Amino acid sequence: MPVRLPERPRRARRAALALASAASLALLASACTGQSAGGTGDDPKAKATITFWHGWSAPSEVKAVNDNVKRFEADHPNIKVKVVSNITDDKIQQALRAGGSNAPDVVSSFTTDNVGKFCSSGAFADLKPFLDKSKIDLEKTFAKSRLDYTQFEGRRCSLPLLGDAYGLYYNKDAFEAAGITEPPETWSEFDAAAVKLTKAKGDSYERLGFMPVFHGYESTPGHLVAQWGPTYFDAAGKSNIAKDPAFANMFTWQKNLVNKLGGFAKLEKYRNTFGDEWGAKHPFHTGQVAMQLDGEWRLGMAMDAKLPFEIGVAPLPVADDQRDEYGKGYLSGTIVGIAATSKKQNAAWELVKYMTTDTDAVVNFANELRNVPSTNEALTSPELKLDPRFKTFLDIARHAKSNTTPASVNGGVYQVTLQEFGYLYESGKETDLKGGLERTARQIDTDIEKAK
Repeated sequence: MPVRLPERPRRARRAALALASAASLALLASACTGQSAGGTGDDPKAKATITFWHGWSAPSEVKAVNDNVKRFEADHPNIKVKVVSNITDDKIQQALRAGGSNAPDVVSSFTTDNVGKFCSSGAFADLKPFLDKSKIDLEKTFAKSRLDYTQFEGRRCSLPLLGDAYGLYYNKDAFEAAGITEPPETWSEFDAAAVKLTKAKGDSYERLGFMPVFHGYESTPGHLVAQWGPTYFDAAGKSNIAKDPAFANMFTWQKNLVNKLGGFAKLEKYRNTFGDEWGAKHPFHTGQVAMQLDGEWRLGMAMDAKLPFEIGVAPLPVADDQRDEYGKGYLSGTIVGIAATSKKQNAAWELVKYMTTDTDAVVNFANELRNVPSTNEALTSPELKLDPRFKTFLDIARHAKSNTTPASVNGGVYQVTLQEFGYLYESGKETDLKGGLERTARQIDTDIEKAK
């Protein structure tokens, strides 16, 4: 089974093979070096046709994108937008390497891990001149975590286009039957609930309180360690995973919960009975698990599936000694930028600016896609028409301690390396946590140096 980075929802997965994506983006870096620049001398008020590539693919999602573009065209009658859907990062990099008339002007990607490559390679245009010209105050417009994952080493080559926030889904009926009155706020409370909610069935389970293994869909090291407030790299850019106790604490907690719930082999056997993550047979939908770590999109999917139990939503727990930070979570999202090869960058900027900073545009798009709005104003807009439970994700997105995985010159390779260690440690193939994290940190540093 290929190594898997944290995945995006059904509108498009992250790269099918994270390592392959990172490797091909390395080619993009070399291919863009010395490449002729695009055009920034076009008149944004002149008649123009620009091309916008995005990754959404489901009919309802494609319609939402098209409706958003139509609203833009109504406000900018001189600019027509040719929209192309279902675009992966592989297609993006191929087009930007080739350039020419078939290359896009505006590009959207779900893979925030590749922002480091897009920025450092020069594949995406530097947006600072456009932002300065438009007098956009980034710190007032977006939360810090959103700004963090859309730039690399001071180069602002993308902006947030809607966001994702991760929280805890729980089966309220199962909670009530187990006598649990509130969602857990700390990991010790979570462990007690997970054990209490688990029902054995022979050598398997009738129901599992929570699936803690790292192949358990969204229960990845990156999503979980966010609840400890990690620092992935030190000031010198070296991997910090062996020095920051957040990582050891997360792995220790996860391994202990694996043992409490029956052990790795038993859990893996049960996990293999789960249905597709993006279909009606998701284990939370079927009642096979009572609690699930997932993004805001799961609420809409679960509602569409018409589940026979009441769905609860809450922030993920935090470490027992960080209870005052309860409410935070892992953030990610869609990014959008301008292709450096575009000859119509000023017109392209008008579309990027509209989609990312116009409050009405962001709110309408969030309503239609059921994602978290990416601007501070949109997060508090009374025009948001979302399920009341969705407020949990809005609060997570606004929480000062919510965080994300930082951009790297070689994309998400460091996350893959950390996750590979997680697979070894949870299965018992690696027993030395301290030594394993130190080796993993050295490998991350080596990979980054090679990429540079």
